[in-house]
Amino acid sequence: MYKYDQYDQAMVDARVEEFRDQTRRRLEGSLPEEQFRPLRLMNGLYLQLHAYMLRVAVPYGTLNSAQMHVLADIADKYDRGYGHFTTRQNIQYNWIKLEDAPDLLADLAKVEMHAIQTSGNCIRNISSDHFAGAAADELVDPRPYAEILRQWSSFHPEFSYLPRKFKIAVIASDTDRAAMRLHDIGIQIVKNDAGELGAAFYVGGGMGRTPMIAPCIRDFVPLDQLVTYSEACLRVYNRYGRRDNKYKARIKILVHELGKDEYTRQVEEEFAHMLDQGVEPPLAELERIKTYFADPEFKTGGATEADRSDPEFALWMDRNTHPHKEAGYVSAVISLKPVGGIPGDASTEQMHLMADLAKEYSFDECRVMHTQNIVLPHVEIARLHELWTKLEAAGLGTPNLDQIDDIIACPGLDYCSLANARSIPVAQKISQRFAETGKGDELGQLKLKISGCINACGHHHAGHIGILGVDRKGIENYQLLLGGSEAEDTSLGKITGPGFDEDGIVDAVEKATDVYLANRNAGERFLDTYRRIGMDPFKEALYG
Repeated sequence: MYKYDQYDQAMVDARVEEFRDQTRRRLEGSLPEEQFRPLRLMNGLYLQLHAYMLRVAVPYGTLNSAQMHVLADIADKYDRGYGHFTTRQNIQYNWIKLEDAPDLLADLAKVEMHAIQTSGNCIRNISSDHFAGAAADELVDPRPYAEILRQWSSFHPEFSYLPRKFKIAVIASDTDRAAMRLHDIGIQIVKNDAGELGAAFYVGGGMGRTPMIAPCIRDFVPLDQLVTYSEACLRVYNRYGRRDNKYKARIKILVHELGKDEYTRQVEEEFAHMLDQGVEPPLAELERIKTYFADPEFKTGGATEADRSDPEFALWMDRNTHPHKEAGYVSAVISLKPVGGIPGDASTEQMHLMADLAKEYSFDECRVMHTQNIVLPHVEIARLHELWTKLEAAGLGTPNLDQIDDIIACPGLDYCSLANARSIPVAQKISQRFAETGKGDELGQLKLKISGCINACGHHHAGHIGILGVDRKGIENYQLLLGGSEAEDTSLGKITGPGFDEDGIVDAVEKATDVYLANRNAGERFLDTYRRIGMDPFKEALYG
């Protein structure tokens, strides 16, 4: 993983001291809230329903054990003993006191972490495939390219005040595990007919109030021009994106209103101009960054099969491990979705344990997944049962990756000042319902996502089953959506009809799965069956 140099550390340390002074003045009363607000947001500090919330950046989701230990310590020292891992591969703390925030940021800086650009109208944390550098199906490790984009975008003066927030994802396989086409810019590392590596650019995706799937505006950009093309895309947006209406300020609206062809034409024009100016970072910088992502020293000749005599371990291995590029290894997913639990939450003790396990079993590395779980990317198959035994003992061995109870959910109205409805109780009730009925084991891959408002932090548009909480005359109401996907078969879910109350939406989800079980063909996922039979059978079951 990338290590700070003297300039990285100096910038982060300086920002901490700057914010310490700003916070002091705010607490003294010499800096009013309207002036302090943009300053705290630049440092990832939000004022939510009950307290301040701090969002910490985890670039492309990669952490070492020392960093995870500090995240655990922060949960204990400054919060209420837990943290919440998010769909952007970050972590949030929901109960921060303003007077503690500078010390918290200083603790982060000691392990090369910060909260810069986790809020505000700027380029946010660059996300990537959580199996990057380990997946058997990737062309290359996409993280060096995510890292060079992170360095380019951090403190970029031209893009510090964009029309709206901006999100970028980078992947390097045909299987999309990062919801790439639902980002402002999605980048896929590809290979052309000549065998050269380059980048396909998808621009103008996003969820929220107006969900859109990003079109491909260029299918091959040479990798030594990756940053320049990204900058060209941002320049056109910064020039013409709307600032008069925040609901129409995202780049997806600009691409839609200009049209893909006209937007692309302007990007290509800007790109050509920039190449003439010679603004691309030197290729040597990318090569320098790549050295930080070299493979660990994998053992050879190890076991390629595990003893599957324990049926519970065999089930966990089938569901919660992913094929590795190196024989004798897998990537092992630690579920943060126990039955009845809060999706994405981890206690201080669990984070300390995950840090220890990363060091012992995965070359001192773990990843935050956009599904709000944690993955140990490089685990020897020979030691997998040993690892699972420790996870089970700590309540972290739930075998539910991509199952109906592997629910993505935003914090909702329990914490968020923007939310219209609670997400957490709905997720807990659905998880408990399917555990009690035993139907979860029959369903196979079924991705369920819940958002407490139209901002879609829970990615409800992209769920095979999605739930959106809305306000109906002061009463929480839940709309059911079907048919979404954040993967390479990207699609947006459609609302089934009138919404439900909290218990009603749990019943509705079960009815929808019953329709699937009654109509599926061999080998079909819920999503496949929905696409084949359409919405009508589901509506009939839901509304009769």
